[in-house]
Amino acid sequence: MLFGPGQRIIDFSLLKTTPITERIRAEFRAEAFNMPNTPSFGNPASNLTAIANFGKIRGTTVEARVVQFGLKLLF
Repeated sequence: MLFGPGQRIIDFSLLKTTPITERIRAEFRAEAFNMPNTPSFGNPASNLTAIANFGKIRGTTVEARVVQFGLKLLF
């Protein structure tokens, strides 16, 4: 039985709502996915017919750090 490496993924979100007038508000959002930018390796190959690749980890399961911003006007 093969076991893959553990995964540790940290996501972060920040939200700030600011009143502009009595009826209008601005909502700013910042999000970061895979914040520390650590690789999360996939499971090792378990195909016995391709013995040269057996047990090798050939990729990652999560993408690199992604940061996105959003602004919403509520009225």
